[in-house]
Amino acid sequence: MERLAQDPDAPQGDPGLLYPLLRRMERESLVASVWDTEGKGPARRQYEVTPEGTDYLHAWAVSIRQTRARLDRFLNQYAAHFGAEGRDAVELS
Repeated sequence: MERLAQDPDAPQGDPGLLYPLLRRMERESLVASVWDTEGKGPARRQYEVTPEGTDYLHAWAVSIRQTRARLDRFLNQYAAHFGAEGRDAVELS
């Protein structure tokens, strides 16, 4: 959580939503956790992505790329039809 809070590009969400998600991911063998009792203060869970989680992440990335390709095709067709002169001009990367 501390590293997420320091990353300006990371979504800033409610920790009360993150931990149930991590527990569900652990039940699905996507992550594994161990208790860290070495530091000061109360023990903390440390999570690590499992090989199954890595496979899931790779599949998700493929799905996102496919969705992005469909959106790019749509935006290119949109720009070709309406041109860059319209009030809703689209800047394509």
